[in-house]
Amino acid sequence: MTTSPPRPAQHSPPHRRDTLRADVLASLVVFLVAVPLSLGIALASGAPLMAGLIAAVVGGIVAGVLGGTPLQVSGPAAGLTVVVAELVARFGWQATCLITAGAGLLQLLFGLARVARFSQAIPPAVVHGMLAGIGITIALSQLHVVLGGEPPTGAVAALAELPRALAQIGPGPALAGLATIALLLVWPRLPRRVRVVPGPLVAVIAVTALALPFAGVPRVGLPGGLLEAITLPTLLPDVPWAGVLGGMLTVALVASVESLLSAVAVDRMHTGPRGNPDRELIGQGVANTLSGVLGGLPVTGVIVRSATNVRAGARTRASAVLHGLWIAVFGIVLVGVIELIPMAVLGGLLVVVGAQLVKPADIAAARSHGELLVYLGTVAGVLLLNLLEGVVIGLVLAGVVMLRRAVRARVRIVPPDGVAPWRVVVEGSLSFLSVPALARTLAGVPADVPVRVELVVDYLDHAAFDHLDAWTARRRASGAEVAVTEPGARTQAGGSALHRYATWSQWQEVDHHPHSPLLAGVAAYHSDAADLIRPTLEGLAHDQAPKGLLLCCADSRVQPNLITRSGPGDLLTVQNVGNLVAGTSVRAVLQYATEVLRVPLIAVCGHSGCGAMRGLLDGAPEPGGALGDWLSAGVSSLTALREGHPVARGALAAGYGEVEALAMVNVAVQLATLRAQDVDAALLGLYFDIPTARVLVLDEEAQEFRPTQ
Repeated sequence: MTTSPPRPAQHSPPHRRDTLRADVLASLVVFLVAVPLSLGIALASGAPLMAGLIAAVVGGIVAGVLGGTPLQVSGPAAGLTVVVAELVARFGWQATCLITAGAGLLQLLFGLARVARFSQAIPPAVVHGMLAGIGITIALSQLHVVLGGEPPTGAVAALAELPRALAQIGPGPALAGLATIALLLVWPRLPRRVRVVPGPLVAVIAVTALALPFAGVPRVGLPGGLLEAITLPTLLPDVPWAGVLGGMLTVALVASVESLLSAVAVDRMHTGPRGNPDRELIGQGVANTLSGVLGGLPVTGVIVRSATNVRAGARTRASAVLHGLWIAVFGIVLVGVIELIPMAVLGGLLVVVGAQLVKPADIAAARSHGELLVYLGTVAGVLLLNLLEGVVIGLVLAGVVMLRRAVRARVRIVPPDGVAPWRVVVEGSLSFLSVPALARTLAGVPADVPVRVELVVDYLDHAAFDHLDAWTARRRASGAEVAVTEPGARTQAGGSALHRYATWSQWQEVDHHPHSPLLAGVAAYHSDAADLIRPTLEGLAHDQAPKGLLLCCADSRVQPNLITRSGPGDLLTVQNVGNLVAGTSVRAVLQYATEVLRVPLIAVCGHSGCGAMRGLLDGAPEPGGALGDWLSAGVSSLTALREGHPVARGALAAGYGEVEALAMVNVAVQLATLRAQDVDAALLGLYFDIPTARVLVLDEEAQEFRPTQ
């Protein structure tokens, strides 16, 4: 069945009351997470505690309204703690507020100049190393607060003074801090129903309540409420202005990068409108300017609060704005509650927050990409020097690694496997600098044996070509068989690039034996792909950590790895007739994916011309047969179509046929089924339009399928 090209869909607006209810509930959850974190970050920064709440209010409301990422929540972030602590120690709090306001103006200029795209050029290993260095510094300094002392400035000082802090340990603060750490570590392992209440809130309330009878435990001291804490900055003529301007640039750069990285992560968590990075910088700039003027900490987009916002069901930017309003009410009305909190509780909270910035997954990713040196160098620079110098060291190391890769080829000999020839595999850039390594490797190939030289290179200069050509000529002159190939090159029928996306019949002769096409494909895999993918599979031999579960139709035209460009270990895939969430096997995979592998995403993909959907429309086979029994699970989708499901209205208005409209409705219904089962993962709807080879994404707010951005 052919389909008409899509036209702009007509659909009814989403139910505003449902949207408002979802945003209000999500804002309350984020508010409960944000209050203790904001106070703790202010403590770690050496700033007045109320400065954390001021920043949370301004970030939530101002960045929530003006920012470019609708579901991102902004406020004080752990990533700037070390920077702010150094600024406070060097210039004092008033000058730091001035620096925050100036950094906001710089962010405004960044956004107006549309420079957000350049942040994507910063290597992930540098960013992750920077966050890890910050996390270690926070954890070490706040460990002193847990032990009943004062937090030193810097990781080196915190580590050097730790023996003295252990010798002068305060039993009361230590018990409160360690109890907080223990609760935060245990909380994620409790049943999901219990974890509906945020762990930081539980830890702060529970340990504060237990510590109430003890008078010797230092507690939070506040000079007044939120309104009294607002202090307008004044011009400070005696400060070293070169250092102040440098601080403004540092805060602006770090805050911008952290906000943009958080925005990218938030966009991946939902299927709603995508963010605008330049507008995000403008929103963050206005928020930082106002926060500095009012006496608050610097503001960034915060991934912890943003992820909580998405998981709590937020639909629009109203959730972030409302969370800021709740914090304002809390800071004005409930100041006495804050003063009951032991300082060691906030210290314990920050020890865990800091430790969580050192992520094993980031270390593994840096190692797998050959950038572990960049990661460790950045961490060491942040710990031993300061944040800005650590990032510069990381960027320099990243440049060295890139230069080394650019001038170095990887040459290796692969001994024969059975009757296959000897193979020499050359990867990378083959230039004159690599000729000595190439000559040494080629000399290791036994004489008079067949050999195939595989050039998996992106550059081959004249010196390297001349050496390889001369070696090949000498081998052939002695009677040995030599073949030089480029596996990644586009070749004629039978070449790897040609049949990578083609059907068997398009790249090889198919005889009448039923085994032949499949076996020919296996042979081509061994010839062209097995050796290239072997390093990846070796790393996956004992474990897997897929990024999602994809449920799609068993139709032979739907190739999950092709339409998602995924490889081994990326996706757990399930295919059945009609991509239905039904049956024991699907339930087993869902349980395995969410409880054992803990995948963060579950996607359901329908497609055009689906035989299962056509069968439902024509009247599914009578119950009693396996196919009829199976398709009975799709009757709810057919009913939704008949009752005018908004996805169906949009699809039919866009020119799709009834089979295609039902396939789209079926995706929405299966997502609703997953949601009713309370699966612990983000959900995503996809639709593969076979004639156009396009994959559409379900916008659940608008209830229509749209092209990917």
